[in-house]
Amino acid sequence: MLQEWPLPRPSGDSDKEGRGSVLVVGGEVSLPGAVVLAGIAALRAGAGKLQIATCRSIAPLVGVTVPEALAIGLDETRAGNISSTAVRQLRPLVDKADAILIGPGMTGNEDERRFVIDLLAACNDVQAVIDAGALDALADFPSAIHKFNGKAVITPHAGEMARLTETTPDSVTQNPERTASDVSTTLNAVVALKGARTFIASPDGDLFCYEAGDVGLATSGSGDTLAGVIAGLVARGASPLHAALWGVFLHGSAGNRLAKRIGRIGYLARELLDEIPPIMNRV
Repeated sequence: MLQEWPLPRPSGDSDKEGRGSVLVVGGEVSLPGAVVLAGIAALRAGAGKLQIATCRSIAPLVGVTVPEALAIGLDETRAGNISSTAVRQLRPLVDKADAILIGPGMTGNEDERRFVIDLLAACNDVQAVIDAGALDALADFPSAIHKFNGKAVITPHAGEMARLTETTPDSVTQNPERTASDVSTTLNAVVALKGARTFIASPDGDLFCYEAGDVGLATSGSGDTLAGVIAGLVARGASPLHAALWGVFLHGSAGNRLAKRIGRIGYLARELLDEIPPIMNRV
């Protein structure tokens, strides 16, 4: 199916601008690695430019770890979270980005929820991927994502989806197809509901299932990697549904390659990154 729906390919004479720009926003002082994984994943998926906005005190560390990125230090709270006042620093960057990924390395505390809601309100003419702690803000203000008119992707696991739907993780896992479809319609966004079987639903009624992944993908940082891949594909010009389908496939296939080489469990999320380009180019 994916071979019949190929990703946008840059022309031979295009530069990095032609492959799109990704802005990754997230991270707490205690969780700098999440934005690193997500940012590198976006580049591995083929995005041309990367900007990472995170807490000011860890931005230099992030910049050294990902020398390909522009690292932006944002106002932070005493607790080590991005401050809700930081939105004004991001407005010029959001306007220039082709895709924005919000949430890696966030835990969804009150300051972050206010920040995410204000940031979503500041987004104009940009496609968004919303992950991890940023999803808690949508649980409080689901209408914040409506302005994207279907040009957004959310990537919850069962626990995050339970908060969005005010149910329990067990009720989500008992009927993931219906849950993904209903939330996609309600939020007018593409949903990639992660799990042993991942369900991808669109507001137009499309529903897909990916069940070829393996248990090794259930590891710390794996979700950040998936979100980064989807954001990179969106920046390249893929539609939200197109990017979600390819992203889930690439992420799962990368895990399967590592499972054969290393073992079904024990490989690291950062090891998924190098597997993405060869799989993408082969397919």
